[in-house]
Amino acid sequence: MKIATTLSLFLLGAGQSAAFAPSLISTPRSSPALFASPAESEDSINNNDALTSRRAILTQTLAATTASILLPTFAANADGGEPSSSPTVVVAGATGQTGRRILERLAAQPNTSVIAGVRNTAKAEKALSESSTVVRGAMVQKVPSLNAAGVELRKLDVSDTAESMATALAGAQSLVIAVGFVPGNPLKMTAAAHEVDNLGTCKLIYAAKSAGVTKIVMVSSILTNGRNWGQEKSPGFVVTNAFGNVLDEKLVAENYLKASGLDYTIVRPGGLKAKPPSGALKILGEDTTNAGEISRDLVADVCVASLTDKKASNKVLEIIEDEESEPKVFNGLSM
Repeated sequence: MKIATTLSLFLLGAGQSAAFAPSLISTPRSSPALFASPAESEDSINNNDALTSRRAILTQTLAATTASILLPTFAANADGGEPSSSPTVVVAGATGQTGRRILERLAAQPNTSVIAGVRNTAKAEKALSESSTVVRGAMVQKVPSLNAAGVELRKLDVSDTAESMATALAGAQSLVIAVGFVPGNPLKMTAAAHEVDNLGTCKLIYAAKSAGVTKIVMVSSILTNGRNWGQEKSPGFVVTNAFGNVLDEKLVAENYLKASGLDYTIVRPGGLKAKPPSGALKILGEDTTNAGEISRDLVADVCVASLTDKKASNKVLEIIEDEESEPKVFNGLSM
């Protein structure tokens, strides 16, 4: 059964539960033998010469064992280049205001291979290298240039098929999802939010698992689950969800990710601002925050840290700035 056919059984509308397709769980790979038994038996080693021989055999065995362990990690490239053990991370939505900040931080990390997932690689290459002011739907964005030297650009569009997205994700161990519909035509917002924040994101998660990705960090929003903890009439929920019922659509994707069996971190920021932080980062638990703002810089910091910090494993992090505290240099997740 093709991925797209199977996937259609699991992509449900807002407010419904989502089950993850079990057919794409990776089959375990057989492990190579790491230890070899010495050729001689213990009974044959009963003098000094034999002891020397025994030591030699043991040394050879340990050497073979070490080589077997290290070879998969430090094997040279097929083209004879330098050995590589760099983890590969894909950023979906890499040209967005938050996505490009995540991309920039990952690109600056040593020993990390970074892939920018974009809808149009030619346009993205130009957009990432230039600073500009752009109009996206109802939003005006000031976008700084990005030093993305060494970053690979790949076409990754949530409107594509799951098969094509799985191909784009090939070779990656981690994925950061920073996609979201852009508010524009009021008559089309509901359909756009459903296609991108719900169906498209679920397809992307499905494709990631089929491609062998093991960790997903997804940018969502505070109050995504607001209906279920008495926040349906709160100002934040009412205003945000007025844009195409986007919070309801995001909740479906969140639940789909939770049910996927993958290691996940869902980052729920407050109101996003393009300026640098004006307060200290505040990390709160799931379904506890109904107001607050946060710099996109801090959102990017939290997303990158969540890729490797075990404290963020299978967690929902709600993040805002504490305006009563001075901003601090980001130094990992304090939870």
